[in-house]
Amino acid sequence: MSVSAPVAERPANQPSEGGRKSRFNEGTGRLAAILLSPTLLVLALVVLYPILAALRESLYTSGTRIDPSGFVVKGSEFVGLDNYAAIFKGDTADRFWNAFYNTTFFTVVAVALETVLGVAMALVMHKAFKGRAIVRASILVPWAIPTVISALLWKWIFQADGVANAIIGNQVLWSTEGWQSKLSIIIADTWKTAPFIGLLVLAGLQTISAEVYEAARVDGASAWQQFRRITLPLVRPALLVAVLFRILDTLRIFDLPFVLVGPHKDSVETMSMLAYDEAFNTRYGPAAAYATVLFVYVAVVAYAFVRLLGADVIGEARAKRPGGKAKKRKVEAAPGVPVAAGAAGGGGF
Repeated sequence: MSVSAPVAERPANQPSEGGRKSRFNEGTGRLAAILLSPTLLVLALVVLYPILAALRESLYTSGTRIDPSGFVVKGSEFVGLDNYAAIFKGDTADRFWNAFYNTTFFTVVAVALETVLGVAMALVMHKAFKGRAIVRASILVPWAIPTVISALLWKWIFQADGVANAIIGNQVLWSTEGWQSKLSIIIADTWKTAPFIGLLVLAGLQTISAEVYEAARVDGASAWQQFRRITLPLVRPALLVAVLFRILDTLRIFDLPFVLVGPHKDSVETMSMLAYDEAFNTRYGPAAAYATVLFVYVAVVAYAFVRLLGADVIGEARAKRPGGKAKKRKVEAAPGVPVAAGAAGGGGF
């Protein structure tokens, strides 16, 4: 005869584990919503409302104009997508595509140079040597200077009797139309913002354990192998964030070329300068249309950057979720580099 153990009955007023968890989650969600509501309200006022206002303004034309009958008309008039259509036709299209090219050119070239110099600065600042604090402070000084002040300083350097011409021994008119004006913008922007990338990469370098490099040196890894298979993979998250911030910032570049070279220069006119020029001439509808196009361009570039270069990070995050499928990758270490070190960074670039 088998004897079954008595089963303890749960009191009627005692909630189940699932009920307690459900009510706890619901209460936590309500508390989180209450605590986040002030932040969301501020974001709606300072971000969402200006975006919606700009979209609405881009559908209207305002100011003083002459109607088909020859009468002077003041005020706003709904024109639909005419402001957007005007961007891509006639002389306006030539000016827009020139600004689009300049914006993209400055972004690609300047960010590439800033990334290389920023990583080099981070490696120098990370080394332990006498006077490291002074070197770190001197490297970060250009980034701390306001952009307008930096543009004025470089304007004095690039003027006809400035330091730049004295160094190269030639009279170059840096503020006139031509390649020299583009080069001056790239030099000034790289000098100012490369330390920003260096600062973020330095933060990533300081999280790497020295034992990883010691193991690699014991196995005979060269300095280049350590940099390519250990340093770059492990600082990749910080480096990607830095590059993304710089891309978004350079796509909106305005004050540096406006002050250093000047407005209405085809060689350096950007999309932000184009929108400013329309607004300065009280053509608020076309100005809002240019700003909206720039906003869409920046959003598309940011999304593509995150999707393409941040795909591995997203995949590792999904692998940690319940039911997430982790993709197994074969870890290949460089000759002389331990496999553990190569796997720590998830591979190189």
